[in-house]
Amino acid sequence: MKGWRRALFAVLLGALSVFAFAPVYVWPILFLTFGPLVWLLDGCQRDHANLSPRLVCAAITGFWFGFGFFLAGLYWIAEAFLVEPWRHAWFLPFVMTSLPAGMALFFAAACALAMLMWLPGPGRVFAVAIAFGLAEFARGHVLTGLPWNLIGYGLTANAPLMQLAALFGVYALSLLAGLLFVSPAAIWAPHGSSRAGRKVTATLAAALLVALGLGYVWGERRLAQAEPANTQVHLRLIQANVDQADKWRPENSAEIFADYLDLTRSEGLDRIDLVIWPETAVPFLLADAPDALIALGEALPDGTALLVGSARLIDQRDQAGRLQAQRIYNSLLVIDDQGQVAGAYDKIHLVPFGEYLPFQDFLESLGLMQLTGVSGGFSAGTGPRLIEIPGAPPASPLICYEIIFPHDVINVGRRPGWLLNLTNDAWFGWTAGPYQHFHQARVRAVEQSLPVVRSANTGISAVIDPYGRIFSEIGLGEKGFLDAELPNPGGPTFFVQFGTIVEWSVLALAIVCWLACRVHFARSSDMNGVRRLRA
Repeated sequence: MKGWRRALFAVLLGALSVFAFAPVYVWPILFLTFGPLVWLLDGCQRDHANLSPRLVCAAITGFWFGFGFFLAGLYWIAEAFLVEPWRHAWFLPFVMTSLPAGMALFFAAACALAMLMWLPGPGRVFAVAIAFGLAEFARGHVLTGLPWNLIGYGLTANAPLMQLAALFGVYALSLLAGLLFVSPAAIWAPHGSSRAGRKVTATLAAALLVALGLGYVWGERRLAQAEPANTQVHLRLIQANVDQADKWRPENSAEIFADYLDLTRSEGLDRIDLVIWPETAVPFLLADAPDALIALGEALPDGTALLVGSARLIDQRDQAGRLQAQRIYNSLLVIDDQGQVAGAYDKIHLVPFGEYLPFQDFLESLGLMQLTGVSGGFSAGTGPRLIEIPGAPPASPLICYEIIFPHDVINVGRRPGWLLNLTNDAWFGWTAGPYQHFHQARVRAVEQSLPVVRSANTGISAVIDPYGRIFSEIGLGEKGFLDAELPNPGGPTFFVQFGTIVEWSVLALAIVCWLACRVHFARSSDMNGVRRLRA
């Protein structure tokens, strides 16, 4: 394939890859998409004699593959721009082209790097896996990062395979996934490749498939040996299912607060230790609303606390008490049974263009505004990412997409008893976005061997045990409450103890295997040269 046919085919392969992730979970499709991607890169290597055009061809192929992957995988972001269409809809065509295109640059770089390392036979399998493993790590960190739908999540589609995250973490799984999904198709090589190379590639593919099967069996045994145990801390999760388009209308404020109170007061509240409301649950500054705090104090039984997401306004004053500035935070508040704010956590990892704008003042002067519409944007908290909660183990609070960053969910040095994720996925309606977000929260539970308690405005709210199993949940678009006990944490996983070492070791092993392939190829080339001279 050449020209627009090659580009269109690469876009199609990338888009089909997304069916491997939530909510579809047809993860074997990655064999049918990453395999042909290798064949396209084989074509770049075959059709161009010099390195420079090969790299350009590979980068363009990777870009179109990535464009299809991220367009199909992030389409649901468009929903957020239609919540207030009179303000943001005009921006939608730019967002839905520039975001996939920008993210596709990581895949373009991966394919260019793979081509730089290209070798016949199994060498190209390791080249692609190394390049995509590095690219996935990079997109989780560059420019604040967006590690959404990492390739490694394709190996966590079911509960037994999900247990592999406890060993490797999702970044190392992304490299291993590259090896697995590329190797079978790589058996078929361009004309002229050696029969020995094809045999080695077939052996590699078979070994990886066997390893996958063994991983599945190990995951099943791990789940079978996991005995459910609870902390005796009783939780009530509230999901009011407030439509995002209605939430911030002033006339709805009292009704929304009343809905949350009514759900909180539902039968059995006297047995509850913690009530949990989602991110920015009420459309006002709760800490600065004395009437609302009084109502909460009256509603909460003795010894019961409320964990609630709310915007929080902080005045910054000089030594003389003069107001210098005001900052607004996306926060989690701890409200005690007297209606007093007993603790707070301010979101650290903010969403670009959602909660703040790069070059905020300049872009606001041009009339641009982030989706939340807060003048000046939200300010980032400084941590620590640990909060003490009366009557419960200390928790690591994670607001919205903070839970998708594998390296940032807990503080180093002090391990929490659970992960608390407050989110508002109402921005994204009935799309794949909320399901993908929820799945990544489950994988964090397995990586850390910590229970995840997730409260979402419109769903999915759930209690997840340290093995990624869902104890109980409220589905997307449902209104109600959920009572459950907080599961006990598990012991630190292999990934928790050696996470960075594991990731670098997997990368190093793949590089060593690639080097071995390169040495073998060089020797084979020398031997062929000698035979030609003798002939």
